[in-house]
Amino acid sequence: MPDDMLPNFDLPAVRRKKLTVGFDGGHLSSDGGLLLLRETERRLGIANRLASAVRDRRDQSRIDHQLPELLKTRIFAIACGYEDANDLDRLRHDPLLKLAVGRGPESGEALCSQSTMSRLENMPSKIEAARLTAALTDQFCVSFPSAPEDAIFDIDDTVDEVHGGQQLSFWNAHYYCRCFLPIHVYHVESGKPVSMILREGKTPKGEEVRTVIKHLTRRIRRHWPATRITWRGDSHYGRTEAMTWCEANAAGFIFGLAGNAVLDRLCREVADDLCVRRAEKGAEKMRAFTSFQYQAKSWDKPRKVVARIEATTQGLDIRYAVTSLPGEAQHLYETVYCARGQAENLIKLHKAQLASDRTSCHSPTANQVRLVLHTAAYWLMLMLRDAIPAASPLAKAEFTTIRIKLIKIAARVIEHTARIRIHLPAGCPEQFCFTRTAVSLSQAVP
Repeated sequence: MPDDMLPNFDLPAVRRKKLTVGFDGGHLSSDGGLLLLRETERRLGIANRLASAVRDRRDQSRIDHQLPELLKTRIFAIACGYEDANDLDRLRHDPLLKLAVGRGPESGEALCSQSTMSRLENMPSKIEAARLTAALTDQFCVSFPSAPEDAIFDIDDTVDEVHGGQQLSFWNAHYYCRCFLPIHVYHVESGKPVSMILREGKTPKGEEVRTVIKHLTRRIRRHWPATRITWRGDSHYGRTEAMTWCEANAAGFIFGLAGNAVLDRLCREVADDLCVRRAEKGAEKMRAFTSFQYQAKSWDKPRKVVARIEATTQGLDIRYAVTSLPGEAQHLYETVYCARGQAENLIKLHKAQLASDRTSCHSPTANQVRLVLHTAAYWLMLMLRDAIPAASPLAKAEFTTIRIKLIKIAARVIEHTARIRIHLPAGCPEQFCFTRTAVSLSQAVP
């Protein structure tokens, strides 16, 4: 630990007794939940998977921090809420972080500092950054005990506002800022991330959407050759290039479709009938669904369009989606397409609760590496939540709640010759949940 420390200070007395406070408690950690994160990472092996995608160009005889150790340090710190590499200048002495990485909490040397971590983020080449991104897709596929028969993947982008001279940042008039618009891909049914791709702050073109879908589909089919893959997204991703590729490669799709006068005319009969029935019944709101064939000018052939028509006292609202999937219009729209809303919640977990919008590096390659590291932290938090007993309210909690309840727990660490003892607070309100989760995770590791 560092020798310098802040002087003690006094607070107002309690029952006529002086109250003195000081950061001199010895080998304490404010992140007792690192024990859980350590077991989760051992179960996933994501740090070693990422390390295998990067060539370590350093002279191995002159380094103190191996590549998997560096990755674990950064991923654990992000999961604990320390999203900035600057935090490592202090955390490098944290006894539980050292233990989680694999060093002795007292006898082990200090972990890496901010400068070492910054060099790590800038070390991978463009090809290696792509390999790191592909490793996330591999991690997703191997996380299933067997290949599913069907898999629906949600593709969407989210605004990542920048405040410096980062390369690849664009001015976006819709968001009224300079930003990135990274693409997020999730398997919503399980909540697992598939891929995160940094890109400029503008709406993706058809060729770009096709390229992303093509590469991810082929990567997934390396692991799941017989799985029926379906892509789901809003109208940004309903590009003719992407739909044509999906049709030619046995991949399904359902994308939002912007309305126009031709679409409105094709469903006018159903819409007029709905409005009349609503008026006759005096209902506040009524819905109807229909499907039909439609070919836009830029499409090479007609495609199936489903429409959700809603008549209210305020007027008529019609929403469209284009799809290659069979089925009734109501099922396709309400059950299949509308389920994409859950992807927004997953993006919030990734961006707001794990601070993945901290893309402040000048190089876009380094910022892509940061996205990968934050996604690895997402994996840890997701698998930790899955290991929580189902009877606990935390089994369905958001990452911030889990961090407050299970990770931000004080811990005293004592290292003996043959044993390391961790003393947690006797008044911890989540003792039972913590114990059950830790035992479950440790038993799952081979």
